[in-house]
Amino acid sequence: MRFMANTSSRTLRLLSLLQTHRYWPGEELAQRLEVSIRTLRRDIDRLRELGYPVEASRGVDGGYQLAPGAALPPLVLDDEEAVALAVALQTSAHGAVTGIAESSVRALAKVVQVMPARLRARVEAVRAVTLSPVWSGSGPEVDSEALVTVAQACRDTERLEFGYTAASGQRTERQVEPLRLVRLGRRWYLVAYDLTRHDWRSFRLDRLSGPHRTGARFRPRELPAEDPVAFVRAGLGNAAVGYTVSAVVSAPEDVVRQQIGRWSTVTAVDQSSCRLEMGADSLEWPAMALGSLGVEFQVLGPPEMITYLREWSVRFDRATQPHHG
Repeated sequence: MRFMANTSSRTLRLLSLLQTHRYWPGEELAQRLEVSIRTLRRDIDRLRELGYPVEASRGVDGGYQLAPGAALPPLVLDDEEAVALAVALQTSAHGAVTGIAESSVRALAKVVQVMPARLRARVEAVRAVTLSPVWSGSGPEVDSEALVTVAQACRDTERLEFGYTAASGQRTERQVEPLRLVRLGRRWYLVAYDLTRHDWRSFRLDRLSGPHRTGARFRPRELPAEDPVAFVRAGLGNAAVGYTVSAVVSAPEDVVRQQIGRWSTVTAVDQSSCRLEMGADSLEWPAMALGSLGVEFQVLGPPEMITYLREWSVRFDRATQPHHG
C-alpha cells in the first residue's frame, strides 16, 4: 500500500512538472523525481493511460513535454496557483463579459469543492484586500460564497433553503428545487421550483440570504419555458420597472443585438438602423449602453432620459474646455 501511495504521489508530481509547458530532458526529470530513467518511463506510460498526451523525443538529449490534448484532463495546481485561480474566477463572476460570468461560477463551484479549508481562508483574505475595477453601476453585489453554494445545488440537483426579501421588503423562508443560475443584464437570478408555492419562480441573488444545501436530491421538473433565460425575461417583462427607454440607433439590428441585445429589445427599422427598448430601474445604465455603441442615436423617451443625457452633455462639454486657474 505504501508503494502504491508513493507511486501515485510521484505521478502527480510528474504531472505538475510537465504542466509548466516546458520541455524536460529525461535525465533532469528523473533527478527531480529521484527515480531511475526506467521508472520515469513507467510513470510517463501511466499518465498516457490516464489521458494525458505526453510527447517523447529520443536520442542523447531526449526528453518529455505535455502536448495539447483533444480533451481537458484534470489539472494539478500548487497552493499558490489554486488561490490565484479562485480569486480570478470570483472576479470574473462579477464581470460584464457575456458568457464569462456564468462559466466562471460553474468553474468556481468545482474548484472550491475540492479546495482545503486552509486555502479557502487564503482566497477570502486575498479577495478582501483586492479591489476589482468594475463599474459601480454594474449591478447589486452578490456574495461569491452564495453563488458557489447555489451553483453546486443546481449542478447536484439538491434542494436549497434560503431567506428571500421581496421588492416590498417582506422576508420569507424558501425551500426550492434549483435548476439554473442566469446572469441577465446587471443581475444574477436563480430559476427554481418553489416547493412552498408549488410553482416556478426566479429569485434575485442579491435579495437572497443564507443559502444552504439540504442534502435532499430531486428529479428535475420540466420548465414551462424555452430555457431558463427566456423564463427570467418573461418574468421581468411582467414586473414594474422604473423607466422604459426607447431610442432609434443608426446601426444595423444585428450589430446592436450582438453588443447590447442581451439587455434590450432590438427591432429593425431598415438595413442601417433599428429601434431599441430597455427597461431599467435607473437611467445610468441605458445611458452607458447607448454610449458604448459608438454610433449616432436619438432618444424617443422617456422625457427623464432626454433631460439626463442633456445634463451629461453639458458636463462632458465643460470637461473638454481649457482649464484656467
